[in-house]
Amino acid sequence: MTMAELPMVMLDAIVGLATDREISRKLHLLDHEGRVEFIILDKEEIASRSLTVKTDRGTPCTISLSRAQRLVDGAVLMIEDSRAIVVKAEPERWLIFRARDAAAGLELGYCAGNMHWPVRFEGDHLYVAGEFGTRHVLDRLRHVLDRGDVSFIGEGRQHGVSAPNGGKGK
Repeated sequence: MTMAELPMVMLDAIVGLATDREISRKLHLLDHEGRVEFIILDKEEIASRSLTVKTDRGTPCTISLSRAQRLVDGAVLMIEDSRAIVVKAEPERWLIFRARDAAAGLELGYCAGNMHWPVRFEGDHLYVAGEFGTRHVLDRLRHVLDRGDVSFIGEGRQHGVSAPNGGKGK
């Protein structure tokens, strides 16, 4: 059977989470046999209850959840003796900045807050959610960047992991 001939898998409920003790044990065994498939979803997709997607192995799936259920990272949509299908949230992209000093940090924080950008702080770095686009954020911060008060370190995709020089650190 070719990829084009794979039957559509209908997924209408979350059967548990990959972190649940019994499910985790089953997933571990299936994973050793290469029988765990992942549906990788971005931020917008994971908020949806109805999707048509393909797993990382090319299996076509239709997800149709009740209003009472929400997709989350690690949601197990199918677990059988022969395979499992698990949701994986695509890591969010973050733009990473460092202020030269406390005054520049205050100005950077003020700008980010004034723009209503989601941010997080780690040490002396300010992370701005990359959902608005790198160019848009850099344009809005051009005045502090040009003065040298703030440095753009790059982009990162995993919480707590930065990728200097604009790398995509997945």
